Amino acid sequence: MHRLAYAVATSLLLCACPKRVESTSAAPRSVRLIADTPERETTTIAELRKDLEIDTRDYERTPHVVATGETPLMTATGLTARLYGDEEGTKGWSVDNFLLIEVVADNGKVLDRVCIGNTDTVSIGNETLDNLGRRAFAFEPGEINLTPRLPERGAFKLRATALDYFAVGRVSDVFVVLKAEAPERTGDDLKGQ
Repeated sequence: MHRLAYAVATSLLLCACPKRVESTSAAPRSVRLIADTPERETTTIAELRKDLEIDTRDYERTPHVVATGETPLMTATGLTARLYGDEEGTKGWSVDNFLLIEVVADNGKVLDRVCIGNTDTVSIGNETLDNLGRRAFAFEPGEINLTPRLPERGAFKLRATALDYFAVGRVSDVFVVLKAEAPERTGDDLKGQ
């Protein structure tokens, strides 16, 4: 009888203990988005991105393709995706004039497009593309956060095109680093304190 009571008590104790749940956040990973391409005069770059138009009066309205790159299919559930100039996520990166980022679903459909860099307004058909971040040629490590532009669930890939429409075009190495980050605090977080 004592054995039965002991077994029942042990079972109750085990059921009452809180279950430990290990963190499921994925390990940080880094994916090259586009490779370093040396500076070239715009007029020597033959390939054009004819579906895009730059709203400029002083330069060519159709941008020249400096370089392209594409990630494999990936997911970012629970992770933040930022741009860096190296695989370790320690260096900044640069582009002249701008980087077009296209978020592509696993079925090939373009989900979103955004421009990053020093550019006048860019449009594709009747759609004006958003500029992400400040208007500049160089960016600090992790300054550009792509997370809000990515699907919350499901696989996607990123397609990058470095584009130029006057003087010279170039791009440094650009990596997407996916990692878990603490949520950013806003002024609302401080209410009631």
